[in-house]
Amino acid sequence: MKKVTFLILGLTLITILISASTTDQQEKNTLKGVWELQDQYMYKNNMVVDTIENYKNSRQVKMYTNNKVMWTRYNPKDSVEWFGYGNYIVKDGTLEERLEYGSFQMMKIIDTTKVFRFNLEMTKSTFSQIALDEQGNKYYSENYTRVD
Repeated sequence: MKKVTFLILGLTLITILISASTTDQQEKNTLKGVWELQDQYMYKNNMVVDTIENYKNSRQVKMYTNNKVMWTRYNPKDSVEWFGYGNYIVKDGTLEERLEYGSFQMMKIIDTTKVFRFNLEMTKSTFSQIALDEQGNKYYSENYTRVD
């Protein structure tokens, strides 16, 4: 009887430890927080062929809560304002953003594109949202680092 009790307690403890470890990993790799664009990649045949660094003094920041996203871009050489706000979901390595409203220029895009869908690659401190063409090939990515 003691062996069975110890076996059950041992299995319960192992289950709790595995569950806590999985939860910790999921919490580490979450979009929730503030992110700043570092650079962008252009792809050909799914390989990076060009890296576009941010312009001097320009910034693009994305903020994610549990299910909301907001982003803004500032470029001192561009008089056009850029920002957007909406909902997002991450599922099976895909980031899907559904923007509700944005700046004047962004609203023109939102009126024709309701869902922005990307492949998502992330670590605890970085993420890349990768656009795919109709054949599923990578052609463009935005690469972010965690600010907060």
